[in-house]
Amino acid sequence: MKTRMIAMPVMAAAALATAGCAENYAVEGAAAGAAAGAAVGAVTGADIGTAAAVGAAAGAAGGYFIDKNDGCDGYDRDGRLDDDCYGTYGYPVDPR
Repeated sequence: MKTRMIAMPVMAAAALATAGCAENYAVEGAAAGAAAGAAVGAVTGADIGTAAAVGAAAGAAGGYFIDKNDGCDGYDRDGRLDDDCYGTYGYPVDPR
């Protein structure tokens, strides 16, 4: 029980530190999911590592597919333009 009480703040701090400097939404989602999974695992008595891994996988999937702000995010590293950018000033009109 004492290990859980020590581990939870450490995991939460690590998740916040990772999410604070990440540019990739999948990384932010994985960090938040791992923290939430570890918390649920600690509360329910399940294996904390397994719960954190499942939470990280779910959070990464959610973070990858969710557009946080519905705003123009520009071009990604592969040269694809975000759908929210078409028609805004400085970007091309939607070709579809």
